[in-house]
Amino acid sequence: MKRIHLSFPPELLSKCLLAVLAVAATTVPLVLIGRDTLGEAVIALLYLVPVGWIASRWGQGPGICAALAAALTFDFFFIPPFHTFAVGRLEGWLVLAIFLAVAIVVVGRIQSSLSRAQASERDAIFMYELSAALAGLRTQDAVVHALARHLQQMFQAALVEVFVQPGSPSSPMMVKAPVDGEANGKPDRVLPILAAPGLVGEIRLWRGNGWLPAEDSRLLQNFTTQAALALERARLAEAEARASTLANASTK
Repeated sequence: MKRIHLSFPPELLSKCLLAVLAVAATTVPLVLIGRDTLGEAVIALLYLVPVGWIASRWGQGPGICAALAAALTFDFFFIPPFHTFAVGRLEGWLVLAIFLAVAIVVVGRIQSSLSRAQASERDAIFMYELSAALAGLRTQDAVVHALARHLQQMFQAALVEVFVQPGSPSSPMMVKAPVDGEANGKPDRVLPILAAPGLVGEIRLWRGNGWLPAEDSRLLQNFTTQAALALERARLAEAEARASTLANASTK
C-alpha cells in the first residue's frame, strides 16, 4: 500500500502560522470585552477584518487558514456551549456556517481582485517594453527582428516566427527567434498582423517554459496592433528614404 506524502512550501506554512497568530491576537480583546457586550454578529464582523487583511497581504492559502482559524475560535469562545467545539443549537450552526461562508467568499474576492490587478500591471509592463523596443526603428526588417526577439524573451517561448509580406519592391521576410529554433508541431498561437493594406503578415508562437495568453486576449491583440503600427512607420520611412535618394540622384 503506497503512502501519500503531502508537502507544503515552508513559506506557505510560515504565512499560515502567522495567519493563525493574527486571529489569536484578534481574539484576545474580543474575549476581554465579552460576548454579551458585543454580540455574535459584531464579533463575526470583527473576525473578518484579519481574514481580509491576511488574504490581501499574503494570498489565498493563508487567507483560507485565517478563515478556518477564525471559525474555530469563534465557535470555541462565542458559540454555546462555550470552550468546546460542539454546537448546541441550530442557531449556532447557522451563525458558524454563515460566518465561514462569508469569510471564504471574502478571501476569494480579494484574491480575484489581486490577480486582476497583477495581470493588468504585467500587461502594461509588457506593452511598454514592446513599444520601447519598436520605437524609432526605421526599416521593416529591423521591426521584424526586434518583434521576434522581444516576444521570444517576453514569453520564454520555444520558438517565435514572424512572417511579413511588405509588398513591392520589398521581398517577404521571415524571422525566427531563437535563430536555431525548430518548430515542433503546430504553433500554439497564430496572430495575424493587419495594417492599412490588409493582412501583411502573422506571428507564430510555440509554448516554451513561460506562459502564453489566450489567442483572443487583449494583450496579444495590442501586440499585433503595435506590430502593424511599427511596420507602417518603417514602410513610410523607407519610402521617404527612397524618394530622397531619387531626388538627390536626379539633381546630380
